Amino acid sequence: MGTVLSISPATKKAIDAADDKGDKSLKRPSMFVSLSWKKLVASSAKKSAKKVTPNPNPPCALVAQRNSDNLRKSHQSEERKQRAPIPVPVPTVPTQNRNDKPAAAPKQGSGPSAVSPRRIVIQASTGELLRCLGDFVCRRCYKLKELNSGEVILWFRNIDRTLLLQGWQDQGFITPANVVFVYLLCEATLDESAASAAELQGAFQTCLYLAYSYMGNEISYPLKPFMIEANKDVFWETSLGIIERLSGKMLRLNSDPHFFTEVFQELKSQRDCGEANLDR
Repeated sequence: MGTVLSISPATKKAIDAADDKGDKSLKRPSMFVSLSWKKLVASSAKKSAKKVTPNPNPPCALVAQRNSDNLRKSHQSEERKQRAPIPVPVPTVPTQNRNDKPAAAPKQGSGPSAVSPRRIVIQASTGELLRCLGDFVCRRCYKLKELNSGEVILWFRNIDRTLLLQGWQDQGFITPANVVFVYLLCEATLDESAASAAELQGAFQTCLYLAYSYMGNEISYPLKPFMIEANKDVFWETSLGIIERLSGKMLRLNSDPHFFTEVFQELKSQRDCGEANLDR
């Protein structure tokens, strides 16, 4: 007997379901690929949408440019200052005497008076100033008829020579500046009341002692060459009186060139004023 096998065919529904499963299993990778591609395209689009605008003037370059501009402006300012005229003060020398009132200063820009004041240059030798000093003493003490200019100069030179020979000083004191200083003291100290040449010599040598003590190169000087017996009692009294009255002027003579020039001019003018006294 033969065996009969009976095979029942699958239903249409079952076949369709199997086919659908196969299709889905085949189509799933393409869906993943499609989604990944969309994400990649979207990401690229977003990146390209963000455009970066470069800074035309980065901070370092901007600072360097500003520094360069400031430096150029500074150079231009310096050049303008150098081209501008620089005012230079011109010292003036008063022409009036020390006892006269100073003249009123001219106004700026008032015609010829606005021109720069003239510079006065004066000069004289030591011998000339000594002669002027002697003429002044003779003119001031006119009652002493026997006095002459040469005698006054000899009083001065004898003291200076004695100090050199005795080793009290290494160089002579008699210079133009020191003669002007002596004149300042004598002009304020000597007067016509001197009764004799000895009294006048004592007062004159007291002025010399203070001049040497103030203007000399040595620390101290001895009293003996300056002090004479006839004037011994009043030597210190006269010295203290001169210091009390003339300390300010003595300091000013060394610190104020204008004042020194005034006294210098006044001393030099004594030569002309004293010419008549030389023939007494």
